[in-house]
Amino acid sequence: MESENSRRHEALDSRAPALSAPALMLEPPPGRILVKEVNWLGDLVMSTPALRAIRRAWPGAHLAVLIKKELASFFDGARWLDEVIPYSVGRGLSGFFDRRRIVGEIRSRRFDLGVLFPNSFESALWIAMAGIRRRAGFVADARGAMLTLKASPPPEAVTGHQVNYWLAMVRATGVCVADTRADDLAIDVHGPHRERMREWLAANRRRPGRPVFAIAPASAYGPAKEWPADSYGALIDLIAHREDAEVVLVGASSERAKCEEVAAASKSGAMIAAGHTNVGELIALLSLCDGFIGNDSGCMHLAGALGIPTVAIFGSTNPNRTGPLGPKTRVIYHKLECSPCLARTCRFGHYNCLTQIEPAELADAILAARASR
Repeated sequence: MESENSRRHEALDSRAPALSAPALMLEPPPGRILVKEVNWLGDLVMSTPALRAIRRAWPGAHLAVLIKKELASFFDGARWLDEVIPYSVGRGLSGFFDRRRIVGEIRSRRFDLGVLFPNSFESALWIAMAGIRRRAGFVADARGAMLTLKASPPPEAVTGHQVNYWLAMVRATGVCVADTRADDLAIDVHGPHRERMREWLAANRRRPGRPVFAIAPASAYGPAKEWPADSYGALIDLIAHREDAEVVLVGASSERAKCEEVAAASKSGAMIAAGHTNVGELIALLSLCDGFIGNDSGCMHLAGALGIPTVAIFGSTNPNRTGPLGPKTRVIYHKLECSPCLARTCRFGHYNCLTQIEPAELADAILAARASR
């Protein structure tokens, strides 16, 4: 009979070339590993290579992730994981009891290695209070005393692409010393989610059979990351005219108003999926699209990692640090003297790093990216 262990490794290995046998780093080898995942969607995508490296390093271990409830569906299709532990923390007194419950759940599972992707003091406190004997992470936020496998971030982890930050952490702490690859980004699409989104598209499309492009016009970070709504409207019309294509606007429930503004700014209109999908369903929807255009956002990172043609708009942030990864990604970035400023709002009030980008430039880029497949 096929074991669950062999099935999860087949699911992992089918998306990447076979690698050499891992070197042993920790003695005794961990049998039950908990990874505290990051708290933002884009960071979650960029931390995936480090998580997959842990799976490859310890193929016989029970591997679990602790993750915020609203992000947990990211892993719905990940058969190479053994357990996903979602959590939420309320405000005030309820938050105190939520934290006690989280620590109790971790303790009950008797993990023998905890790996901390976030740099927060609280994440280290949870793992320590849960009695996990070996605790790995970067020294940050005054938590060094709670870590048993610890290191400081090397310069390349801080100045290079952020995907290297978590890879450097698992190497420097001895969790993984081999087979850590920044391009091991593959995101698993959950079959039932894909079918649901296929049905959603069929029910909402006006021109079945024509290309469909996803656009994510909002950003949780702030307006310094958001290309103007009227520019997105003009882009939708350009794509519709050149390709007789449709556009679906994606994002979180809180971004639906922005999507409605963009749809209203175009003559062609657009489907609006924002607020109709969780993260797992968003992944499935993007996997069905012929291309993606959007701001520096979690949706952008998902699209790039899924391997669909992806054009990313950068203004206040640095594409060398947080640009999309994947085989079919392109970045549109007009580097001005004041950029990247990393600010949420433009201190000069003009947002020229964004407004100087023309809709035709993006339409040309996404059509070229699609043609190069």
